[in-house]
Amino acid sequence: MSSTIQITIDAKDPRSLSAFWREVLGYVHPAPPGVELPDGKDPLEAWDEFLERSGVPEEQRNSASALEDPDGSGPRIFFQRVPEEKIAKNRVHLDMRTAPGLRREERMDALESECARLVALGARRIARHEPEEPLSIGFIVLADPEGNEFCLD
Repeated sequence: MSSTIQITIDAKDPRSLSAFWREVLGYVHPAPPGVELPDGKDPLEAWDEFLERSGVPEEQRNSASALEDPDGSGPRIFFQRVPEEKIAKNRVHLDMRTAPGLRREERMDALESECARLVALGARRIARHEPEEPLSIGFIVLADPEGNEFCLD
């Protein structure tokens, strides 16, 4: 039996960073424990209400956030607030498989299109690496709003 994983990301602002990655991945914020969300209800608003009812002090309400794959097949992603700033290159990063099966110019065009969408959401473009087949089919490196690097692959 294989293990399942949760990816944990340290953050200065877990709520905002999770909102960014929600748009990147097509994931969803889960409902608070014991809360049934009606269609169209904003899960982050439901969390605000839940934390207030639970007596969580306002300054602690952005200490964590989570995302889940709506299909249930991908890993859960947990964002936790940490006091320290990111000061070095992250040792683990995510590769976003945004152009499966595409090659050369068609692949790079698809990556550029997704790059433009993510930059509009708050990502920062770092570098484009051209295809050098057979070892590399090309990719684009970006950073999320808190500086964590990831690739469009």
